[in-house]
Amino acid sequence: MSPELVITLGQETIKTTLMLAAPLLLCALVVGLMVSVFQAVTQINEATLSFIPKILAVVVALVICAPWMLQVISNFTTTLFENIVTYVR
Repeated sequence: MSPELVITLGQETIKTTLMLAAPLLLCALVVGLMVSVFQAVTQINEATLSFIPKILAVVVALVICAPWMLQVISNFTTTLFENIVTYVR
């Protein structure tokens, strides 16, 4: 295994991981900001108030994005298994 191959494989792994995590993290970020603005406007200083909306938003985003996420991870895994012979050399 050459160093270039290891670096390329690592880059593809990180890119795939970021692609899979981004929709859920962005959804949680947007909902967290909206709850923070709501708390600032109403002057409610409850730290646990943002957890339930974030969890619900992430679950909704996961349900919506699950087919795409499954396709991305399946393609990555299939490509990895198809090229395993060249990785071992």
